Amino acid sequence: MTGEIKPHYEVVVVGAGVSGIYQIKRLADLGVDALVLDAAPDLGGTWYWNRYPGARFDSESYTYGYSFSKDLLNEWHWKERFSAQPENLRYLNYVTDKFDLRKYMRFNRKVEAAVFDEASHLWRLRLDGGCELSCRFLILAVGLLSIPTLPRLKGMEAFKGRSFHTFNWPHEPVELAGKKVGVIGTGATAIQVIGEIADKVGELTVFQRRPNWSAPLNNGPISDAEMADIRSRYDEIFAACRRTPGGFEHEPDRRGFYEATREERIALWDKLYDEPGFGIWLSNFREIFTDEAANAEFSAYIAERIRQRVKDPATAEKLIPRDHGFGVQRVPLETNYCEAYNRDNVHLVDVSETPIERVTETGLRTSAQHYELDIIVYSTGFDAITGAFDAIDITGVGGVKLAEHWRDGPSTFLGMMAHGFPNLLMPTGPQSGSASTNFPRGIENGVGWCMGLLAHMWDRGHTWAEPTAEAQARWTAHVTKMYAIMLMRKAKSWFTGYNSNIPGHEHGKTRYLVYNGGTPKYVAAITEVAEKGYEGIVFDAQVMPSAAHRPQASRAS
Repeated sequence: MTGEIKPHYEVVVVGAGVSGIYQIKRLADLGVDALVLDAAPDLGGTWYWNRYPGARFDSESYTYGYSFSKDLLNEWHWKERFSAQPENLRYLNYVTDKFDLRKYMRFNRKVEAAVFDEASHLWRLRLDGGCELSCRFLILAVGLLSIPTLPRLKGMEAFKGRSFHTFNWPHEPVELAGKKVGVIGTGATAIQVIGEIADKVGELTVFQRRPNWSAPLNNGPISDAEMADIRSRYDEIFAACRRTPGGFEHEPDRRGFYEATREERIALWDKLYDEPGFGIWLSNFREIFTDEAANAEFSAYIAERIRQRVKDPATAEKLIPRDHGFGVQRVPLETNYCEAYNRDNVHLVDVSETPIERVTETGLRTSAQHYELDIIVYSTGFDAITGAFDAIDITGVGGVKLAEHWRDGPSTFLGMMAHGFPNLLMPTGPQSGSASTNFPRGIENGVGWCMGLLAHMWDRGHTWAEPTAEAQARWTAHVTKMYAIMLMRKAKSWFTGYNSNIPGHEHGKTRYLVYNGGTPKYVAAITEVAEKGYEGIVFDAQVMPSAAHRPQASRAS
């Protein structure tokens, strides 16, 4: 939406994805003078940009949608157990239109810089094109995986065919029939793409450096009768999401790994492998996340399932990870991924053995041979979690830059505030409970806490809120300690800040980006802070100008 932008707002929200939409809904309900800015041409965030074949939820659709409105829950019919990108974008547009939120949104408006004005207690923003405005509170709902990273390969600009990162997959249909397609990467996105396009292209060559564990999605349609049953159980479903570590319906097996016999463990794994969704990961024994021997036994089970599905033994072995165990990083869920390699037109190239030397005008050259290609798909990941924050030149108290402050890894208070950056809120920021959970469930927790803090300030006339350095240090130390008990601490994963395409993010330079204690513990921690009068946060005593126009705290509770 194009439209006027006033010189000042009480709140500016950056990002019109799943988080930003819910954030502006809560602000609009209170009549707060608020605005949403997004660099994209329209709303949707990750579901606007990621239009690659196979893009879909790995959360059960009905656990991904918003929970705040009974009417919305009763009206929307999820068509698939794991909904695809076009339907997901339709859903977000439906929500936005139902609650008349689009009028608060301005698109094609990239925030280039944000500077905190200590004298006036305001954030001053500069947008691309030179537009400037101010706000009392700046809320960054910028997404966890919204800054794609390309590989550092020679000759990329020379390729005369079509090439793009999966994040920037063209909005118009891409003609795949008869084409020679190369996919670089075998992470979560590539696994979706490969399974989807293998039978639609002329030839598909997959360039793999490190294989990833995956498990079947086992997707299927949701009938009218099933949807009616889901609607009748929404309270139960969301209650389950609140009590599970990952914010999903899937609850860990109550038995200890070593309490069950080997036969009982295999029986559970056989059952979970054939069921939909993350059960194979999250309804498993808790020890697979913390115990090396337990994880190794389970990883061996998954490796055997891969061997059963892939006909060529040599190819099967190349698809089995050797550098990490199953489940120590977020598990990609797939449809026909293993079976794609049984097709004569699909070829797997191990670039750890024969590295890519360069991109040429007509394809890719490895140390072993040249591959002629019509289309190159870069599925090479993201500058995860902190990348979108670093993309804005954010300056806090004393001229400190947020990107510099976080250069060696982020340090936050509850994952939602940062010392030295007053009135800056991050409902799903680094070290929050969102990245390691079913994301919308984490969003509702984070936005809810931020709204409580704003209500507290509006009620008391505060114009400045900032966590103390000590409180922030304690939270960061707690997040760091939680990594120590998890096998994921060793993973080459965006959970540990690993990305070989970004200088300083190489393996061994762990960035403590996510809270690993699970949803119930995270919610308990942030709730305790609120109940203790926002202990760990310093407020000023100055009364806001135009106090009569502030929303009432009672309406924000």
